[in-house]
Amino acid sequence: MKVVIIKFPGTNCDEDTKYAFDKLGFKCEIINHKQDKFCADLVVLPGGFSYGDYLRTAAISKFSPAMSEVLNHAKKGGYILGICNGFQMLLELKLLEGAMLKNKNLNFISKFQNLKVISNNNKFLSKCSKDEVLNIPIAHGEGNYYADEKTIKSLEENDQIILKYCDELGNITNESNPNGSVLNIAGICDKNKKIFGLMPHPERACEEILGGSDGIKMLKGFLC
Repeated sequence: MKVVIIKFPGTNCDEDTKYAFDKLGFKCEIINHKQDKFCADLVVLPGGFSYGDYLRTAAISKFSPAMSEVLNHAKKGGYILGICNGFQMLLELKLLEGAMLKNKNLNFISKFQNLKVISNNNKFLSKCSKDEVLNIPIAHGEGNYYADEKTIKSLEENDQIILKYCDELGNITNESNPNGSVLNIAGICDKNKKIFGLMPHPERACEEILGGSDGIKMLKGFLC
């Protein structure tokens, strides 16, 4: 599987993401956001602060030339993974439903966070067990996922909620919700289970020396 990672002005996780995919043996390339033609099996929109997050997170990056090809890739049924700022981009592009608000406490949060696998009925989390608890870093100031009741009901009915914030025992509580996201949602996918967005950073949890390797288990799903 060929992986293309798109770098925007302000992106800071492109090299980390490439390192993780290289570690797994993927054919991986970082391209500039001005490149409007490329070929890939999986397109990754990495974390960072594209265009300084001016206006609002990812509001400017959706107009980058590369995004036209991202939309074409989506129409063809290609795989897309948006991590943190990349998730925000997918929401801006309307490839995923919902929106991001500022963290409930209005502070930037950077720490390891427990996540519960809500659904592994998708390629991304196929190597994880349902209800498995993972420990993955988060680093964001606007990760408070919001969607209206109708959208949430649709996400639940179509098995599109894939990850939720939890405690170390897998309990999903207000106390285990770091940013105020509705229903503790940390990651979702589209109805076709080809487009994935999550706020946590799996690429930052690819070696035990870095604090854990649960992220590798997540990304490995794209190999199958």
